[in-house]
Amino acid sequence: MPKKFLIIRFSSIGDIIQCMTAVDGILNHYPDAEIHWIARKDMSSFLAMDQRIHKVWGFDRQKGFKGLLEQAKQLKQEKFDYVYDAHSNIRSIILKTVLVPRWKRWFGIGPKFTMRSKDRIKRILLFKFRIDRFPMPFKGMLSFRKPLEKWGIKDYSKVNEDWYFPAELKEKMDQQVFENLKGEKSKLVTLVPSAAWQMKRWPVSHWQKLVGLLPDYHFMILAGPDDVFCKEIEEVAPDRVLNLSGKTNLLESCYLVQKSNLVISGDTGFLHAADKFKIPALSLMGPTAFGFTTGDHIKTLEVDMKCRPCTKDGSGKCKMNIYQQCMVDITPKWLADEVKMLMES
Repeated sequence: MPKKFLIIRFSSIGDIIQCMTAVDGILNHYPDAEIHWIARKDMSSFLAMDQRIHKVWGFDRQKGFKGLLEQAKQLKQEKFDYVYDAHSNIRSIILKTVLVPRWKRWFGIGPKFTMRSKDRIKRILLFKFRIDRFPMPFKGMLSFRKPLEKWGIKDYSKVNEDWYFPAELKEKMDQQVFENLKGEKSKLVTLVPSAAWQMKRWPVSHWQKLVGLLPDYHFMILAGPDDVFCKEIEEVAPDRVLNLSGKTNLLESCYLVQKSNLVISGDTGFLHAADKFKIPALSLMGPTAFGFTTGDHIKTLEVDMKCRPCTKDGSGKCKMNIYQQCMVDITPKWLADEVKMLMES
């Protein structure tokens, strides 16, 4: 009988994409494995990109604790052989309590279980006392692999390269973006100016200067509906900047990343999508500690400062006299030179 696995990772986009490496490892060891995944409903759609995942369970936050318990009971009926808690939050602990009760783990009964630790003590030491006990640069994709070593899963030599996007989605995006592109597709650069937290965003004025420094290039902006500042970047050269903020959903944006020549992004989910899709990218790393990529096709631009990293996700306050100095000092000229070198090579 094929082994059945459940991966628990509810959010966020970047963490889910990095956690998808677990699917590679599982299938390298158990080629016939049946893999299930539970994610937040609003995050689960793009997991369909990897059709090796047998079933995606979407958790509806609106249904609260009661809905989670009902879903846990449904998952229990699946009789999983292995359960991987890749989130380690209150919701995943509830699922773990139902699916793999502690007393069963004591006696080796029921599904085998492993969990990705959040290393809270190490985080306190790093961010409060500047005592670093993490492997730096910290690569999230590798951290999602580590817990699977408990099951002897260490081979990641074969990875997924057959990403699935519905035909109607590809047709829509091709018409909306590539068929109406005024410039050469080979000179199109994808920009991801937004991020969940302000501190890890490259300054808007820098994005504007970058567009001005590259007059021979066209740009495509991927962002959410609330990222109205993207309009300021578009206005620098409206004939060369296609502003798609709020016009694409997660799956559509992932497709556009996969079709990109070059992606420029801070610590975001779409940066990790480029890493996963093997798309060249320039990573702008500032205050965050855990957003570093894995692939050689990604080049990280960063400034050496004693205060870095100062936050796990970009939340908190900058203590420098120059706000966001670690991002400000990654200059538009520096980035423009890197773009030319990569695009023209």
